[in-house]
Amino acid sequence: MNQRRQVTLVAAAATLLGTAPLATIFDTWTWSIDCLFTVGAVCLAALGTRALRAPMWAQLLGMLAALTVMVTWLFGASTAIAETIPTGATLHHFGDLLTSANRDINDLGIPVPDRQGLLFLTAASIGLVAIVVDLVAVGLRRPALAGFPMLAMYWIPVLIHSDSVNFVAFAVGAVGFLWLLVTDNVDRVRRFGRRFTGEGRDVDVWEPSPLAAAGRRLAVVGVVVAIVLPLAIPGMTSGLLNRFGTGSGQGIGPGGNGRGTSVNLFSALAGELNKKSTQTLVKVTTTDPEPYYLRIGEADRLVEAGFSSQPARGGRSVIANPPNAAIVGAGVTQKQYQANISVTNNLNMALLPVYSVPTKFQKLDASWLYDPGSGLVYSNRSTSAGRQYSFQYLHADFKPEALRAAKPLGPNNDIQREDTQVPSEPTVDDLVARLVAGKTTPYDKVLALYNYFSATNGFQYSLSTKSGTSGSDIVDFLNNKRGYCEQYASALAWMVRVAGIPARVAFGFTRGSQQQGDTYVLTNDNLHAWTEVYFAGYGWVPFDATPTAGVAGSVSPSWAPDVNHKDAPGVPGSVSAPSSAGPTSSAAPGHRALPDDTNPGAGAGALRANGSTWPWYLIGAIVLLLMLLAVPALRRSAIRRGRRPRLASGARTGRSLRAATPVPGSTQPAPGEMRVVEDAGWAELARLDAHATWDELLDTLVDHRILVDEAETPRVTVERLAGSLYLNADGVEGVRVIGRAEERARYAKEPLPTAGLSESLRAVRSSIAGRVSRRTRLRALVLPPSVLDRWRTGLVSSTNSATSAVTRSWERTVRVLSPRRLLPGRAGR
Repeated sequence: MNQRRQVTLVAAAATLLGTAPLATIFDTWTWSIDCLFTVGAVCLAALGTRALRAPMWAQLLGMLAALTVMVTWLFGASTAIAETIPTGATLHHFGDLLTSANRDINDLGIPVPDRQGLLFLTAASIGLVAIVVDLVAVGLRRPALAGFPMLAMYWIPVLIHSDSVNFVAFAVGAVGFLWLLVTDNVDRVRRFGRRFTGEGRDVDVWEPSPLAAAGRRLAVVGVVVAIVLPLAIPGMTSGLLNRFGTGSGQGIGPGGNGRGTSVNLFSALAGELNKKSTQTLVKVTTTDPEPYYLRIGEADRLVEAGFSSQPARGGRSVIANPPNAAIVGAGVTQKQYQANISVTNNLNMALLPVYSVPTKFQKLDASWLYDPGSGLVYSNRSTSAGRQYSFQYLHADFKPEALRAAKPLGPNNDIQREDTQVPSEPTVDDLVARLVAGKTTPYDKVLALYNYFSATNGFQYSLSTKSGTSGSDIVDFLNNKRGYCEQYASALAWMVRVAGIPARVAFGFTRGSQQQGDTYVLTNDNLHAWTEVYFAGYGWVPFDATPTAGVAGSVSPSWAPDVNHKDAPGVPGSVSAPSSAGPTSSAAPGHRALPDDTNPGAGAGALRANGSTWPWYLIGAIVLLLMLLAVPALRRSAIRRGRRPRLASGARTGRSLRAATPVPGSTQPAPGEMRVVEDAGWAELARLDAHATWDELLDTLVDHRILVDEAETPRVTVERLAGSLYLNADGVEGVRVIGRAEERARYAKEPLPTAGLSESLRAVRSSIAGRVSRRTRLRALVLPPSVLDRWRTGLVSSTNSATSAVTRSWERTVRVLSPRRLLPGRAGR
C-alpha cells in the first residue's frame, strides 16, 4: 500500500472518529451509519481518482460526485434516477429536508430524535468535512491543518450543550487526529537512513525512535491534561468535586446529586413506592378547585423491553412564555389557574412537577427548560430539591362528544409515526382487534380499551401479583388481571398503540390530600402513573385505567369515568377475555409497596413483549469472535491449496520422460530414481511446483515452531531436519524428496518432475504433528505463525514505504516553498 492510499484511509478513519462528540446530540446511532456511508463513498472516490493519477481538481470533483450519489441514495432515492442520480425533484426534496432541519434545530433540544432533516444535514456536512480533511492531509500534505474542520465537529456539541460535553467523545476525536499526524510524520527521524539510539544501538524497523516515542508521549500527556484539567477545576465544568462529591443521594433522582435528565422514571417511581415510611415530597397551593394530576415525566419509547423514558429534549428556557395556545372548539372548556409549588429535599431530580399546559413560569432561572412536546420542565444543571416556584396553567375539560369528533392523524404526522410504534405480540393484537371491532372513531376505540380494565372483566388493584409463564409481561398481566398503576398505564398505552392511536405513559402525583383550603400535600403514597392519548386538535388527553379504590387521591374525569362505578356514564358493556381471575384483594389507601416478584430495576411498568434478548447478543458476539479467530486459519488453508503441485505425475504432463539411470530392459525409470523433463514449458511448471512445495515445507516448520534459517541451502536444511527428532522414517524420506526437487529447481538446467511431492509433504507434516505438543498443533491450526508473521512483516513494510514517501514529498515541498530560495545565489540549491 503506497503512502497516498494509506493516508487517504487514515484521513477517512480520523474523520469518523472526530464525529464522536455528535453522539451527545442524537438520541440513537442512526446518524453514525449514515456518516459511515458518506465518508466511505468519499474515501473510495479519492482512492479511485488517485489510482488514475488525476489532478487535485479532478479528485475534488470525484469526491463531491460520490458524496452526492451517496446522499441521494440515502435520503432521496424515491425521486432520483436509478435511486442514485439526483433530479430536480430530488433537489427540491433536499431543500425541504434542510427547511425541516432548520425548524427542528429551533424547536428541539438535545438529545434529538431521528428526524430525516437532521440526519440529512449531518450526513452531508460530515461528508464535506471528510473531503476537506482528505484534500488538506493528502493533497496539500498539511495534516495538521485537518484539525480545524475536525475541531468544528466538536464545537457544535459544545455550543449546544448548556453543560459540558462528555470527555470521552473529545478523547476519541483526539485519537483520530493524532493517528493522522503520526501516519504523516512517523518516518521523519529516519530520512538519513538507518536509525540509531543515543548509545549507538541501531533501532529495528518496527521500533519507534527515541524522538518519535517522545513526541507520542507528549501528545498523550497533552490529551490527558486537556481532559483532566477541565474536569478537576470547578467553574470550567461541574468539577470533580461536584461530579463525585458527597451528595446525600436521597430522594428520587438519577444519582446522588440528581443531575441529568435521562431518568428511568419506572425505577425512580418503584424505589419511592417501595419505601416503608411515608415522606412528604411536594406541597401545592392552587386556585384550581378541582386540580388534576401533577406531571413529572413521561415514557414514549416502546420496544420489546417495554416502555422507557427518553432524555428530555426540545426545551426552551422557562423565562420565555411557553408556546401553548388555548384549545378552541365546542365541548372544550379551558380555564387558567395559578399554582405555587414547594418541593422538599426528598424529591431530588432534574425534573420539576407541573400541571399540564403551563403558560407562564415565575421564580425559575434560565437553567430550567420547558419542552412543549413532552410537557417536561427539566435542567442540565439544577435539581428540584428544596425549590419553590410558581406558574400559570390551563386546565382543560373535554366532553366525550368533543373527543369523539376528533379525526385520526395522518400517517405522515410525526406524532402518529413515532408514538404508535409497538412490538408484535399476537395475543395482545388479537385482544385489541376484538375490543375495537365496530368502533369508528379514535375516542370510541380508546374508551373500549379503557373500559376493558374493569372489575366486571376480573381486573383488580393488588399489591401482589402472580408470575406468568408466557414470556411476556403484558400477556401475564392481562391473564392474571392483578397489578398496580405502572402495569395498568403501560398495558393501556400498549393496547392503544396497537389500535393505531398515539399513546404514552405519564408519571407524577395524584391530587393528594387537601389541607388548609387550597393547599395539597403530596407524598410518596401519591406517586402515580397513567396513560395519555393524543387526539387531533386537542393534544394529549389523560386516561387512568388503574382502579380508583387502590390509589389515594385519584381523579376520574367526565371523558374517562371510573369503570367500576355503577353510576358512571358512558360505560358500555364490557368484553371479557378467557382468563382465570385471582382472588380479590382489599382496597389499599396507597400503593407504596411493590410485589415480591417485581424487578424494580427493569421498571414495574415496563411490560416486555418477549423474554430477555441478551443471550442472543452474547451468541452473536461469540460467533463474531470465532469468525475473527478463523481468519488466519482460512488464510493458511487458502495458501496451502494454492501451492498444490500442478504436475502431479509424468503421465499428467503428456510429455515423454527419460531416466538418468534406466532399469536394464525397460524404458521407464527405476522407482526412486531421478527423472527430468524434456519440454521447456513444462520444466518451468515443474520448477514452480518444487518452489511451492518447498515454501509449504518451510511454513509448516514455522507453524510448528521449528527453526528455519533462510541462509541455509536446501541440502543443509534437509540434513538438519533428517537428523532431528521431529521426523520418523517416512518423514525423513519425504523431506529428502522435497529437498532434491527444490535443489534441482534452483541450480540445475532441468528440474525433477513433481510426482510424489504431495505425498512426501503429507508424510513430513504427519510426522511433525506426531512429535510436537498438542498446544503447538492447536496453535498451528488456529493461529498459524507463518500467516501472522507474514501479515506483520507486510504491515511493517507498507508503513516503512509510506513514511519514506511522506518524507521525500515533505522535503521536496519544503525546498520549493522555502523563502531562502529567494535569496541571491541560492536559486540552484
